[in-house]
Amino acid sequence: MSESVAWGILGAGTIAKAFVNGARGLPHVRVAAVGSRSVDKAKAFVDEMELPEANCHGSYDALLADPDVDAVYIATPHPMHPEWAIKAAEAGKHILCEKPVGLNHGHAMAMIQAARENNVFFMDAFKDRCHPQAHKLVEVLQSGVIGPVRMIRVSFGFNTDYWGANPEGRLLNIELGGGGILDVGCYAVEYARLIAGASVGKPFLNPTKVTASGHLGETGVDEWAAAHLEFETGAIAEVATAVRASLDNTCHIAGELGTISVPNPWLNSRDGAEQGKIIVTVKGEDTVHEIESQHSAFGYEIKVATDAILAGKLEADSPAMTWDDTLGQMDTLDQWRQAIGLTYPQETPEGFPTPISGRALAPRDGHNMQYNRVPGLDRDVSRFVMGCDNQRTFAHTAVMFDDWIERGGNTFDTAWIYGGGGPERLLAQWHTSRGVRDQINIIAKGAHTPHCNPEALTSQLLESLDRLQTDHVEIYIMHRDNLEVPVGEFVDVLNEHAQAGRIKVFGGSNWTQERFVEANEYAKANGKQGFSLLSNNFSLARMINPVWAGCIAATTDEFREYLIENQIANFAWSSQARGYFLSRQATGKAGIWDHDNSWDSPENRQRRERAFELAEKYNVSAINIAAAYVLCQPFPSFALIGPRFLNETATSLPAMDLKLTAEELAYLDLRD
Repeated sequence: MSESVAWGILGAGTIAKAFVNGARGLPHVRVAAVGSRSVDKAKAFVDEMELPEANCHGSYDALLADPDVDAVYIATPHPMHPEWAIKAAEAGKHILCEKPVGLNHGHAMAMIQAARENNVFFMDAFKDRCHPQAHKLVEVLQSGVIGPVRMIRVSFGFNTDYWGANPEGRLLNIELGGGGILDVGCYAVEYARLIAGASVGKPFLNPTKVTASGHLGETGVDEWAAAHLEFETGAIAEVATAVRASLDNTCHIAGELGTISVPNPWLNSRDGAEQGKIIVTVKGEDTVHEIESQHSAFGYEIKVATDAILAGKLEADSPAMTWDDTLGQMDTLDQWRQAIGLTYPQETPEGFPTPISGRALAPRDGHNMQYNRVPGLDRDVSRFVMGCDNQRTFAHTAVMFDDWIERGGNTFDTAWIYGGGGPERLLAQWHTSRGVRDQINIIAKGAHTPHCNPEALTSQLLESLDRLQTDHVEIYIMHRDNLEVPVGEFVDVLNEHAQAGRIKVFGGSNWTQERFVEANEYAKANGKQGFSLLSNNFSLARMINPVWAGCIAATTDEFREYLIENQIANFAWSSQARGYFLSRQATGKAGIWDHDNSWDSPENRQRRERAFELAEKYNVSAINIAAAYVLCQPFPSFALIGPRFLNETATSLPAMDLKLTAEELAYLDLRD
């Protein structure tokens, strides 16, 4: 354990001065360097704040390269936070990032993932969460003195006109992430989430529903706004914010038995200690808790971060912001902004043309992605395929897909039926903004029941191409089969599209072995292009009941032998049995992964137990073993995955490094 933490300040603005004042006199804390946009600005800051021993840097990169700096406080405007937090993590610096950590949940994901992968501390700088008042509030709530929490009302807002509103300044400038929600409404949200969680013994709760209204001003930012949050406990919260209205900036909590008032939740003093106060009222009697403070809220925040770093932690302890707390916070703020129609330019394809890391988009050195070929397609296809069925916004999509390319992924799975076409449109926006269409493979699917016929196949393919903003896809897969249509009619129409250049190779999803063979026999007999691939379920856990109507697996011994003998490529969906291997104990319908009892059986439990055994041997997760079982088959085997968050992508990839033997494959599948 080091004796102290040497802090570097990235950004020499007003909030950075509060950091310096908060750090004065704290044990184990040293302000070692300041980085600004010029050396002169850094020197001016150092002189004003009387930091004679601090190094002055004329760029943020130079600050991060300073070997005397252990940790950085990021004090730039929040649209700049993600790039510099990621670069700081990659430079091995611990991070305290001024709130909000970025513009949206995608930004927060990328920053936290960078901290996780580079083994550095990261904390979202909500200083009120570090003050003794927050600890006391949690203690009072957990005591049950007011009973179950029913309602929360909390606000933070002010009228910037009092100080001379500047449309180009940070608060009102949409390019700088201005507006009340991100600047101070974020405080109201994190406080409500803390209260909702503490009342039931949890660090925080995320709302199950967010509704809101607000006023967007001439510059496009929210000038005043309010949101209604609903929690799984039945508690509701009313949160309000403003940058052009004066609010009372207090917190009131109504429980079944009494109330709690916090007159000053935010403790905004930037120079000295500010005492806290909590008033508990039960049966008309007030109990006043006076909370003594030794430091400003900034000082407590710095102390929490410093102590955690010295203890070797990557996250602070609650009620300070943990990583999951930050992610839930940013998701809630996204919903609030979405409800009032506020999107920042940096969240659009035009304003977000490159990765937030600031690097050019390319596979990173040392990635472990593997590739294979599909007959008839003269290009590599990544063994893991990114599923495009859960993306909601361009900002989130871009962060996920940029990361996919950086990890070596180059193939994306879409379908006409997914999300009313939304995921296809988002993929188009992303590949167009990044200019990578020629570097990726797109799988399009169509002709899903009840529209499984040649006419629907054609109309859906044409619509998908329009949504995808491309004249072709590398792989086209029929989403279902229709036994009432002669297989030759499907082969004929697929060949028409292949000859027209709209598709390169094609195949079928949820097709029986018999129909697949029949289709290729027809193609061969008539001098036509046949099915190059299959996309059936294939996983270590055998599918007991169809996940959806018409689903077919290729895991029977007969089907598997056919794939091996003919070296048919299979793109396995639900390749990891939808989370069946996440828990060693989950059975039946205990988990969301098995809401329809698709996987659980005595045999699959035995397969899962063996997966956990091998996972311990190879020091990976059972999910990795399940994925490796698919990837290590003796036929071209690809796995479709659907990560919703960056860490889900990252934790899937260790499977690529596993080379399971034939004996291990047989052991896992109970064929030993």
